[in-house]
Amino acid sequence: MSTQQTPGVDRPIGIYYEHPEWFKPLFAELDRRGISYDRIDAAHHQYDPSETSSPYSLVVNRMSSSAYLRGNGQGIFHTAGYLTHLERLGVRVINGTVATSIETNKARQLSLLAQLGLAFPKSRVVNHVSQIPLAAAQLRFPLVVKVNIGGAGAGIVRFDTPEGLQATVEAGQIDLGIDQTALVQEFVQPRGGHIVRVETLNGRFLYAMKVFTTGQSFNLCPAEICAIPEAPSAEFCLTDAPKKGIQVEVYMPPSAIIADVERIAKAAQIDVGGVEYLISDETGSVLFYDINALSNFVADAVNVVGFDPYARFVDYLETQRQTYRQAGSDQQADTIASFKHTYAP
Repeated sequence: MSTQQTPGVDRPIGIYYEHPEWFKPLFAELDRRGISYDRIDAAHHQYDPSETSSPYSLVVNRMSSSAYLRGNGQGIFHTAGYLTHLERLGVRVINGTVATSIETNKARQLSLLAQLGLAFPKSRVVNHVSQIPLAAAQLRFPLVVKVNIGGAGAGIVRFDTPEGLQATVEAGQIDLGIDQTALVQEFVQPRGGHIVRVETLNGRFLYAMKVFTTGQSFNLCPAEICAIPEAPSAEFCLTDAPKKGIQVEVYMPPSAIIADVERIAKAAQIDVGGVEYLISDETGSVLFYDINALSNFVADAVNVVGFDPYARFVDYLETQRQTYRQAGSDQQADTIASFKHTYAP
C-alpha cells in the first residue's frame, strides 16, 4: 500500500521555523488573510517516521543555518530527516530536501556554482584545522576561513598574512563549526565597496539590493548583518544599518546576472531564497559566493524595495497549496529522486 496521501487544501499550512523574531511578518500576513497555519518549533520537535499521513497541506521550511548560535544546532540535522519524511508522504515542502542540502553546506554551494559554470572566489574545502595552512599555500592572501554551516555571517575569519594564520592555527583558535568542515577562500575586495544580494521567489527575480560593507562583515543575512570575528553573535536589522555605518539601497542587476541567479535557484530547487555576489575590484569579474534557501527579506521592505515581499510570498503559498492539491504527488516524487541521485551522501 502506498504511504502517500491525497493532497488537499483543507488542512493547515505548517510553518517550520526556529528563530523567535524573523517570521513575525509572515505570521502577520497569514493572520491578516485568515489562512489556517500551525507554528512548528524546529528547535524542539519530534515526528513518527512510520506515520502514513501528515496534518499539513504543505510545510514551509524556514529552518536557519545560524540556529547553533542560539543553542539550537540540533535542529539543523534533525530537519534533513524530517523533510525527507514529509516528502515521502507526498507533502509539498517549500524549500525541501534539495534546497536544504544546499543551504546547509557551503561546499555544496561551490560545487553547484561550478556545475553551472559560474565563477566564485578561489577556495579549498578542509575537514581538519591541520589542512588550513596547506590549503592557504595554494591561495593568495588575504583569505577567509568560513565554516561550512554558518548562517548570518557566523564563523568567518579573515587572515591577511600566512604568519597570522599559522599563529592562530598553532594557538588552537580556529573552530571549523558544527560539522568540522570549512572553506579556505581568497578574500575578494568588492568593487564599489558593496556586495549584491538578489532575492528570488518561485525561481524568479524578486528584488535586489546593494549592501555597502567595510570588508569586515560577511555573508549578509536577509534581515541582519553580523560582524566577524570581533562580535561573532552580534546581529542587527538592516534598518539599523545607518547607525552602524552600513548603507543599503535597492538595485537592479544586469539581465545576465539575473538569469544566472535564476539558474542557481532552479538548480538548487529553492522556492524562496537569496543569492549573493560581488564584482572583484581587481579583475572586474562577477563572483558568486553564497546561496541561501532561507530568506526573511530586508527589514522595512516597503520603504526599501517599494513593496511587501511577504504578501507576494503568501500569494505563492496559496497558489502552491491549490496547485499541489490538483497535481498530486508526482512533483514531490521527482524531488526525492533528484535528491537521492544528486545530493545524497
